[in-house]
Amino acid sequence: MQPTTPHRVRRPARAPLHVLGLLLTTLTLVLFPLLVPAVASAQAPDDQSQVNVDEHDQNIAINVRYDNEPVADVRVVVTGGGYEAEALTNDRGQARVGVPTTDAYEVLIDEESLPEGVTVTGENPLNVEYGSQFFQPANFFLGEGERQTTGLMAQFVERLVNGLNFGLMLALASIGLSLIFGTTGLTNFAHAEMVTFGAVAALALGVFADWPIWIAIIVAVALSGAFGWVVDAGIWRPLRRRGIGLVQLMILTIGLSLAGRYIFQFFIGGGTYQLPGAGGTRHQILGPIRLSTVDMVSMGISLTVLLLVAYWLLRTRTGKATRAVSDNRSLAAASGIDVDAVTRIVWVAGAALAGLSGVLWAYFRPGIKWDMGVQILLLIFAAVVLGGLGTAFGALLGALVIGVLVEVSTLWIPSDIKYVGALGVLIIILLVRPQGILGRRARIG
Repeated sequence: MQPTTPHRVRRPARAPLHVLGLLLTTLTLVLFPLLVPAVASAQAPDDQSQVNVDEHDQNIAINVRYDNEPVADVRVVVTGGGYEAEALTNDRGQARVGVPTTDAYEVLIDEESLPEGVTVTGENPLNVEYGSQFFQPANFFLGEGERQTTGLMAQFVERLVNGLNFGLMLALASIGLSLIFGTTGLTNFAHAEMVTFGAVAALALGVFADWPIWIAIIVAVALSGAFGWVVDAGIWRPLRRRGIGLVQLMILTIGLSLAGRYIFQFFIGGGTYQLPGAGGTRHQILGPIRLSTVDMVSMGISLTVLLLVAYWLLRTRTGKATRAVSDNRSLAAASGIDVDAVTRIVWVAGAALAGLSGVLWAYFRPGIKWDMGVQILLLIFAAVVLGGLGTAFGALLGALVIGVLVEVSTLWIPSDIKYVGALGVLIIILLVRPQGILGRRARIG
C-alpha cells in the first residue's frame, strides 16, 4: 500500500503589506485635498458667532447694523454675574451668546473691530435685563464718527496688573505642588483636582447650602486641607511604606486625576456655576488700571497667605524641618526629624493652598466647572519648573512670571491660545537652565 501524498489546500493569495500600504497612502493623498475644503466649509465663520449656546438655556442675540446693513466680524463681549464670553458677528451682522443665568448682562462692542470711521451711536455697553423669557435681543446701530482708542501702553499696564493678580493666585497652587514634590519626590498630576475640590466645596456651601460666602470659603479651604490628609493617609503613606517607585506613583496620580475629574462632573454636571459676588463693576485705580472689588480682595488674600507661608518656612520649627526634608530626606531622618509627620503636614498645607487657589481661580476665571483645575495644570507645572523643582520661593517667582506672560501675551496673540506661551517657557527653561531660576544643579555620579 503506497503512502498517500498530503493534499495541499490552496489559499487565496494575499496582497503584500507594502502593496496595501501603498494603496492607503495613495487614497489619502487623493482624498485629503477633497476633504479639507469640505471640513473648512462645515466650520464656517458662523462658529464664532455661536458661543456657549448649547451649554446654557438662556442666550442673548446681538444684531449690529450700519445704514440698515449688517456688519460682519465685529467683536462683542458679554459680561455679568461673574460670567464673560465673546463672539464675532457673522455675515448677517448677528451673534448669539449663551449665558448661565437670567441676571442682568452688559453687551459691549469692541470699537477697534469696527470699520474705519464707524462708531456706535447708542449705548455701549448695552444693558440687557431678563424677564420671564430665555431669549433677549441686543441691537446696536452704528454711524459715522470718531472713536476713542486705548493706546498700547495703557493696554500693557492693564494686562500687567491682571497678570500679577493671576500670578499671585497661581502661586498658591504652585507652592503647594512644589512642597509636595520637594518632600516626597512625587510629581502629582492630581493636584489639579485639589484646585477643583476647593472651588466645588465653596460652591456646595456658598450656593447650594446658601451659607455666607466668607464662611463657605474658609470652610472650603479647611475641607481641602482635610482632603489632603485623607489622601496621604489612605493612599500615599501605605504606598511609600511598601517601597513603590516614583514612576508608578506618578502614573497613579494620572489615574486619580481622571477619576476625580469625572466624579466632579457626576455631582455638579457639565455646566458653569458662579460664586456669589463674582464680577462686579471695575473701579478706576490709577491711570488705565481698573480693578473690581473682587480683584482687589483676591490680591490682598493671596499676598497675605503667601507672606504667612514664607514666615512659616523661614521662622517656625516645622517650616525649617520641611525645608530640611525637601533638601535631603534621608539626612533629615538621620538628624531626628519625623519625616512622616512633616510629609503629612505638607500634604495638608499643599491641599489647603490648592483649594484656596481654586476659589480665587473661580472668581478670576470666572466660574466653576468640573475640569477647571486641569485647565491651569500646565501653568502650575511651568511655574514650578521655571522657579526650580522643590523650591517654594522659586515656585512663587515662576508663578508671577507665568501669570504676567500669559496676560500680557494677549496683546499679540489670540486669548484662546494664551496658555500655550507657558509651554514655550517650559521648553526654553529646560534647554537653557534645567534646574530653574532658584534651583540648584544636581550632581550626577
